[in-house]
Amino acid sequence: QVQLVESGGGLVQAGGSLRLSCAASGRTFSIYGMGWFRQAPGKEREFVASITLSGGRTDYGDSVKGRFTISRDNAQNTVYLQMNSLKPEDTAVYYCAARQRVGIPLIPEAYADWGRGTQVTVSS
Repeated sequence: QVQLVESGGGLVQAGGSLRLSCAASGRTFSIYGMGWFRQAPGKEREFVASITLSGGRTDYGDSVKGRFTISRDNAQNTVYLQMNSLKPEDTAVYYCAARQRVGIPLIPEAYADWGRGTQVTVSS
């Protein structure tokens, strides 16, 4: 099992930036890839970004392409999400997730382990 802890959320004005971090512990050797999802009140969980830990392949949701960047530090077992040009519609709880298998990184079902989430609020 992998434990994930997110940090870096907060309140920011529209147009601002935040960087989220996700620290992994436990069976980190089993992780194939990691992803970020978000969920706003009354909405379904939405794919934000993913990265594979070996080759560094990245994928992004359409709503964040060009604004968000996912990266990894394998030595620190940490994944980051740099969020720029934030919009009020980016307001949500952001979750980090880890998957152990090759699969479709865009769907929550591909991920076995999840963090508790960190709140991001963007004011207009």
